[in-house]
Amino acid sequence: MASACTNGIDTGFVDLGTTKVAILGVVQGITELLPISSTAHMRIVPALFGWTDPGSAFSAAMQLAALFAVVSYFWKDVVALVGGTIFAVRSGDYRSPDFRLAIGIVIATIPIVVGGLLLKKQLNTCGSPLRELWVIGAASIGMALLLALAELVSRHKRTFEEIRLRDAIIVGLAQVGALIPGVSRSGSTLTAAMFLGLKRDDAARFSFLLGLPAILGAGLKELLELRHAGLDAHGWEVLGVGLLTASISAFVAIWTLMRVMERFSAWPFVIYRMAMGAFLLLAVGLGVLD
Repeated sequence: MASACTNGIDTGFVDLGTTKVAILGVVQGITELLPISSTAHMRIVPALFGWTDPGSAFSAAMQLAALFAVVSYFWKDVVALVGGTIFAVRSGDYRSPDFRLAIGIVIATIPIVVGGLLLKKQLNTCGSPLRELWVIGAASIGMALLLALAELVSRHKRTFEEIRLRDAIIVGLAQVGALIPGVSRSGSTLTAAMFLGLKRDDAARFSFLLGLPAILGAGLKELLELRHAGLDAHGWEVLGVGLLTASISAFVAIWTLMRVMERFSAWPFVIYRMAMGAFLLLAVGLGVLD
């Protein structure tokens, strides 16, 4: 079903109501932090049940739930990074690892900010062609192949402490791919980090920390967009329910991903993405899903 619009902003989630949005919040929270694309699932689940597309604004705003989970899970890393950076500035020690990593994260965020501004109309407009199911299916398969290649060629030896400015810039450029529904922010950054030779769990840890500014910026931007669009009280209530359920499920997702990456590999996600992409392309080709 087509999405609703509020002054040009895709606000299909309002028509879904609190119960359906609560369900989508759970799905969003889990898939946002796993390398399987939350945007893809925000299109697939409603399509399967015949629900209205919740819209890109909903997906972006829901990232704030993921932000809460990531900061909570990596609290020690966040405190150390922020504290170390402040100390480095005060002491003039600009070669400090914490300061250099912080600068790297800031620089790495610039590409996705620029890309987001350039693609703003295509991403947020009602009925965006980028949210077509066949686009998501193709992107899912493409990202699965890249993730599989990273598993095969990566040495999986470098640690988090060995990350340099160059690494942050490369992963930041890869993060731009997340603007395409079906690619996944965590998927693109995790894949890039693994290509750089990082251990699987350290690659995931780096992926999450590097993505914090982008997640915060995207979430706040969409809240402002919705406010300027004139979203009513009922709309904010529905969005709040989604954020609550997404926050809870995001904790489960991040714990699951770290356990999988520590003990196994990214192959389960590769297989899942391939299956999801193939299903979407087949379903669209046969006319089962529109």
